[in-house]
Amino acid sequence: MEYFAYMLMCADGTIYSGYTTDLARRVAAHNDGRGAKYTRSRRPVRLVYFERFESKSDAMKREAALKGLDRKAKERLIKDFGA
Repeated sequence: MEYFAYMLMCADGTIYSGYTTDLARRVAAHNDGRGAKYTRSRRPVRLVYFERFESKSDAMKREAALKGLDRKAKERLIKDFGA
């Protein structure tokens, strides 16, 4: 099974980080209001960055690391990713 750490750009310009096993399903859930409480009032969201992992643990660690980055570092990752 594959796991993903990802970042979403919210409609208000904030950046949300999470992890999942299915990116398309998870982004759809966020946009349908069934995702994280944080994104429910910040829709629509757009997938702007992701990384693939072989273990849930690694994806969760990367999610935590992404959440700990300052805005400029997140923006650099997103820019380098090409989103």
